[in-house]
Amino acid sequence: MDIKLGFVGTGNMGSALIKSLVKTNFLPADKISMFDVDKNKMEQLKNETGINYFGTAKELVQWSDIIVLAVKPNILKNVLEELKPVIDGKKVIVSFAVGIPVSFYEDIIGTDKKIVRSMPNTPAMVGEGMTLICHNPNVTELEFGIVKQMFDCAGKCESLNEKLMNEVTALTGSSPAYVFMFIEAMADGAVLSGIPRDMAYRLAAQAVLGSAKMVLETGLHPGILKDQVCSPRGTTIEAVSALEKNGFRYTVMDAMNECTKKARLIGEVYNKK
Repeated sequence: MDIKLGFVGTGNMGSALIKSLVKTNFLPADKISMFDVDKNKMEQLKNETGINYFGTAKELVQWSDIIVLAVKPNILKNVLEELKPVIDGKKVIVSFAVGIPVSFYEDIIGTDKKIVRSMPNTPAMVGEGMTLICHNPNVTELEFGIVKQMFDCAGKCESLNEKLMNEVTALTGSSPAYVFMFIEAMADGAVLSGIPRDMAYRLAAQAVLGSAKMVLETGLHPGILKDQVCSPRGTTIEAVSALEKNGFRYTVMDAMNECTKKARLIGEVYNKK
């Protein structure tokens, strides 16, 4: 592809995507560049990936065809206002910011600009991310397809109606935290039974990885896969019973509901700005 890709911000998500793009040969290293206020970060990433960097964000944007804004929501407005003079109608802006609607970007840089809103998650750091994306009408299907391919390099990517982007935050964006807590809790239970902690973490993590892979690759309903493990009067059904007695599924659903409410609130705040 004859495109140039620029990253404004090289934090965890930005650097993870850059490394995945280079590793999968999505683009040659000289077609990817970056800018970050922390020059040490850029030097480190340059040494790891071979990509170069610019001295200012404006220079990077002028050079790029697709610009990934991998910055925190609290500085996004200032970044957009700074870059507005060098963002023309041909460039595609891709943002990571949680809860912030496309209309927020349009209000600052113009309704004629090409904007893609994304919701990635941290497993992108190990090539197993799940990203949801949506776009405004100015983005062509070809451009949207390129952005999707870009995120596919770090895991999987699907398109979603923007009306559901806040709702999916709890399912993909925030869910790794719940899974890490589940792994930690299982490991603690194993340690209580005498299993060494380092082994407990490995075994718990592999159990979650393998179970998730079974759901994805078999296509079977998770309830069916659960039933296959639960023998009559067996050990697993005792554990399942204890989880249900303590409201396991309701607790997870309630947590996701609270997460969704927070994402909606963030969206409402930025809709007013």
